[in-house]
Amino acid sequence: MIYKIRLILDTEEDVIRDIAIDFNDSLEDLHNAITNAFGFDGSEMAAFYLTDEDWNQGEEIPLFDMTESEANISMQGFILRDILTEEKNKLIYVYDFFSMWTFFVELISVEEDTHQIELPSLLLSVGLVPTEAPDKQFVSEDASDNDDDYNTLENFDDFDFDNFDELMN
Repeated sequence: MIYKIRLILDTEEDVIRDIAIDFNDSLEDLHNAITNAFGFDGSEMAAFYLTDEDWNQGEEIPLFDMTESEANISMQGFILRDILTEEKNKLIYVYDFFSMWTFFVELISVEEDTHQIELPSLLLSVGLVPTEAPDKQFVSEDASDNDDDYNTLENFDDFDFDNFDELMN
């Protein structure tokens, strides 16, 4: 089976790539196809994130396993057919954690493998990749909406900063 996947770069201008990839390929293969389709050299760290239909970010699947556990969670260990199980399944992909190139990844169709094209393959290219990643705005929760009493500045009066050095020794 062939997966046709739409990749949308999170920018103001439309930057879209559609690719075809074998459903037996790994997330690492998809990572390589994405970096090639957008002209990146592929030398930066990256991760996929599982999402729901509203693009809410879930579990991380990194390029390399950085944990000390035996779980060995990395892109190489996940096969596309096991992650993208039906059309319209979605992922978020982040490339280069310093620049935060962010992509919306969606399975747009599943087709029979007729071996007419070499996979992975770029099917559609719309828009130009900007020279720099767009700035990301991270907005924290409003402290008034949080039950934690220590999120507001007036609560710092409760701490004894005069003896702080003694606490650190």
